[in-house]
Amino acid sequence: MYDDMTDTLTPTPVLAPLQIGRHTIASPVVLAPMAGITNRAFRRLCRRYGDAGSTAGGASGATSLYVSEMITSRALVERNAMTMRLIEHDPDESPRSIQLYSVDPETTGRAAHILASENRCDHIDLNFGCPVPKVTRKGGGSALPWKTDLFRGVVSAAVKAAAPYDIPVTVKMRRGIDEEHLTFLEAGRIAEGEGAAAVALHARTAAQAYSGHAQWDAIAQLKQAVTSIPVLGNGDIWSAEDAIRMAQETGCDGVVVGRGCLGRPWLFTDLAAAFAGGSTRVQPTMREVAETLRLHTVYLAEFFESEDKACRDIRKHIAWYFKGFRVGSELRAGLGLVKSLASLDDLIGSLDLDQPWPGEASEGPRGRAGSERHVVLPEGWLDSRTVDDDTRRDVAAAEEFNSGG
Repeated sequence: MYDDMTDTLTPTPVLAPLQIGRHTIASPVVLAPMAGITNRAFRRLCRRYGDAGSTAGGASGATSLYVSEMITSRALVERNAMTMRLIEHDPDESPRSIQLYSVDPETTGRAAHILASENRCDHIDLNFGCPVPKVTRKGGGSALPWKTDLFRGVVSAAVKAAAPYDIPVTVKMRRGIDEEHLTFLEAGRIAEGEGAAAVALHARTAAQAYSGHAQWDAIAQLKQAVTSIPVLGNGDIWSAEDAIRMAQETGCDGVVVGRGCLGRPWLFTDLAAAFAGGSTRVQPTMREVAETLRLHTVYLAEFFESEDKACRDIRKHIAWYFKGFRVGSELRAGLGLVKSLASLDDLIGSLDLDQPWPGEASEGPRGRAGSERHVVLPEGWLDSRTVDDDTRRDVAAAEEFNSGG
């Protein structure tokens, strides 16, 4: 599975270990929270490959930070059954990391207190990056930092609730709503001032969603503005080489990887090796990719406690796993309708499993990019950088949103 490149000299790490509060992340890489993706099963798969990268690159004990998919503070406070399942971790996950979404400081504080006082996590990340219309139209996600007092309140509430338990709180955000309404520099300084342990920037606006290109120069600007805590970069990291280039061009302290690992959990092997200064890269055959796909399905069956749910969930991963490989349309259709592990095994057995890694055809962007769009916001949202009582009541409705983005 590994590309046959070896280092004759002891490799020199590209970046120092990432320090997030009391946690030292030896390999300065964070798995971005992705709705319906970064559940316990997928995190386990990524950790498996991240551990492989620690020896492949010569960095003994290299680690990365694997964050849960986003949960809402309201759902956690109400102990929604699915939410309680989503915050579960494997016994060997460390640090245990959970991302919270909220628009209300009081609810944020209550949710953070539950996580901290009940020993349910070791790290809390706050979501201010979601560009989904049903979130932004209520002032949540990437719309919220525009209201600086509300943003400050949410960050402060989480930090204060988690501090007695020595649990660091980080902030993930976008550049802003659109090019005319950028928020990242001020939000970064506010987060730093309120005690956040790190800030991560997806270098796109909400209007861009996942289209176009991430503006890495904004990460460099944020690094200049926020000086006492780590700054992490996110956006357009499709390979270990991209991650290294981002670090070199922006001066960021670590990287956050999202869509680049879809169907490629072995990217964490590459990243651990690359940041340790090694040249090892994973180039799996079709057989090895199929084995990984099946293992992912087994992990999902354990997570959902249902083989049927696992098979329905794995369907969205099929195209990502087999990108670049020769898989006929009939087989792809069958894989997209798989109903059991037995049927998955039958379909895998029908593949040409001796295909080598297809190279460039399997690399690059994955997931839907879409196109730039108008960001839907609450009426009058852009008229002021602060919230009045009426707006605060309206924004509270965004707490009802119960899935990630």
